[in-house]
Amino acid sequence: MKRVVPVLIVLAAVIAAGVYLYPRLIKKPAPVNQLTLSGNIEAHESLVSFKVEGRIVDLPVEEGQQVEQGALLARLEDADYKQKVRIDEASVRVRESGLALTLAGTRRQELRASQQTMLDAQADLEEKKIDNDRARLLFAKDEVSAQDRDLAATALKRAEAIFKAAQQRYNEAVEGSRKEDVAIAQANLKEAGANLGLSRINLDYTILHAPSTGVITVRQAELGEVVAPGTPVITLADLDHIWLRAYIAETDLGKIHWGQEATVTTDTYPGKRYRGRISFISSSAEFTPKSVQTYTERVTLVYRIKIDIDNPNHELKPGMPADARLDLAAASQEAHPSAAAPAKQ
Repeated sequence: MKRVVPVLIVLAAVIAAGVYLYPRLIKKPAPVNQLTLSGNIEAHESLVSFKVEGRIVDLPVEEGQQVEQGALLARLEDADYKQKVRIDEASVRVRESGLALTLAGTRRQELRASQQTMLDAQADLEEKKIDNDRARLLFAKDEVSAQDRDLAATALKRAEAIFKAAQQRYNEAVEGSRKEDVAIAQANLKEAGANLGLSRINLDYTILHAPSTGVITVRQAELGEVVAPGTPVITLADLDHIWLRAYIAETDLGKIHWGQEATVTTDTYPGKRYRGRISFISSSAEFTPKSVQTYTERVTLVYRIKIDIDNPNHELKPGMPADARLDLAAASQEAHPSAAAPAKQ
């Protein structure tokens, strides 16, 4: 019995060593011309919010729901905004009437006063003409002095000037108000129209539409809640075009480039491969995040990269872990195409 115990101990040690060494002996070494990165799937998200303040009275979407571009996401109570539109519409009508009255020149009292002034000036002018003719005739007969003749001529010129001014004012009254009044009326109408346009825009802002096709990932607001302008109501994710967030060691940074193709795999769909392309390489290094797991030994500094992936069937979801394999040999040929071409004899 004493001899059996050592044999069993040795046998157990051999089995343990085999269990430990077997996976490492049969594991295939990673290709030297291939780089494997691990990360998480991300989606291009947009925070959708209202541009005006109000209370949410309609919120017909739920998290996880897919919506098309232009679909109704939420609606605010719009009674105040509709009332503002009606007030501005009334203001426009008042300004239009004021401009019409100004252009038509229907101020009767001013017209009558201008006409009477012109008639008085015309009568005075006729009288001054008679006086001037009489003074010239008497001066020719040497019955009046030269001073009396000159006074009569001066009075005639003054009467002519007064009549012309009165006639001009009467013509302006007949044609309409003065140009300054017309310009002011037109400016007031333009201002009222601009206010009406702004009110209608604010009324349209009470309805929130989907800016693009996507999936509702987060619904930040609830029905009946009062929201301020710019407060996120819906988070909309574009799952058709997602990307992989990964980190690359500083020592491998020179092995990749923008536009380089990558093959992405996930544990959820082990038999599927997704084509991707490097779309972003950070220009500054950062410390390795705790959540990052790599196949090689982790280094202190890493660079963040983005790999765009087409996702037409929405199989890849935000937050899903994934691996990306980069062909360094192909990347080297793309970076130095002349080196890949055979030398001509």
